[in-house]
Amino acid sequence: MARIGRPGMSDELRAELWRLWGDGESFSEILRAIGYPPGSIFTVVEQTGGYVPLPCKHRAGSLASADREEISRGLAHGDSIRRIGGALSKSASMISREIGRNKGRRRYRAVDAEDRALRQARRPKTCALAKNPVLRGYVAARLRDDWSPEQIAGTLRKRHPIGSIMRVSHETIYRSLFVQSQWVLAKDLQMHLRTNRPTRRNIHNTVSKQWRSQIKEAVSIAERPAEAEERVIPGHGEGDLIVGRNMSQIGTVVDRATRVTALIQLAGRDMKTVTAGLTRELTRLPVSLRKTLTWDRGMELADHKNVAANTGIDVFFADTRSLWQRGSNENTNGL
Repeated sequence: MARIGRPGMSDELRAELWRLWGDGESFSEILRAIGYPPGSIFTVVEQTGGYVPLPCKHRAGSLASADREEISRGLAHGDSIRRIGGALSKSASMISREIGRNKGRRRYRAVDAEDRALRQARRPKTCALAKNPVLRGYVAARLRDDWSPEQIAGTLRKRHPIGSIMRVSHETIYRSLFVQSQWVLAKDLQMHLRTNRPTRRNIHNTVSKQWRSQIKEAVSIAERPAEAEERVIPGHGEGDLIVGRNMSQIGTVVDRATRVTALIQLAGRDMKTVTAGLTRELTRLPVSLRKTLTWDRGMELADHKNVAANTGIDVFFADTRSLWQRGSNENTNGL
C-alpha cells in the first residue's frame, strides 16, 4: 500500500506541503509553492484531518532508507545475504528477515520496503474516547445536540474531578472527528460542528498574505487596548454578519464582558448599508458601552473610519480567518 501522494507527489514536495500547511498557508499559497492543484493538496491534508503528521523516525540500529537501497542493489548484483550484511555492518539474519518480509529476493523493492517499515513503526496511542465507551457515547450525544467540543469538554471538567476517566480535551474530540482512520466518532457528527469544515483548521492558518481585497488603513487587533482582552470592563464588542437562506442579513455585536448582544437589521450587506446600520444601532448605546469594536476582514466594514467617527467607537480588525480572535461573537452566532 503506497502512501498518499506517491508516486504523483514526491517525498520532498509532500514534506514542503506539510511545512507550509503547518505555517498557516492556504491551499492557494501552497499551490504556488509546489505546483499541485488545490484538489490534490486537499486530498493529502484530508487523510490526517488537517493535523500535521509527526515525522517518521527509524529506531536506533534498524535499517534506514539508504540501507534498503543497498540491499536492493546487492540483490540485483546477485550478492549473498552475508555479503550484503557485511557491507552494511548488519547481521545476516537481519538482512534475511528484511528480504523475507518484503516479497523475497526477486521481488524486493527498497521504496516499498521503506513504506512498509514506516507504517508498521507507527504505534498511535489509543485516545480516551476509544478506551471509554461511556465517555464516547456522552460526547456523541452532545455533538448531536449541537454542542461544541469546547462546551462538552468544559462541562465534563466541571462535573468530574481531575484524573477522572470522564474528562476529555476538546482537541481530542476534534481529532476523533477529523481523523477517521481512528474509527472513534462517526463521520456524520462533523455536520453538527458550527464551522462545517472537513478538516481541522490550523491555528496559524490566517492566510494573511493571500492576494485578496484589503481594507485600507485597517487597525489590527494587535493594537486593541489590553483591557479588552481581560473581559472585565464592558464596552468592548465583537461584530459580524449572519446571512440567512434567502440572503437576508443581520449584524450582530456582542459585548466581550457582559455578552449583551445587539442585533442590527440590514437591508443589504454592502458597505454603505452596514455602515448606516451600525451607526444607527450603536449610537443608541450609552457612551460608556462604546469603546471598541472588533470585526473580521469582510469588505462590508471597509468604511470603518466613518463608523468610528459616527459612534465614537475605535474599530479593530481580527486576522483573516482567525475565528478564535472573535470567539464571543462566533459562539453567539452559532447558537
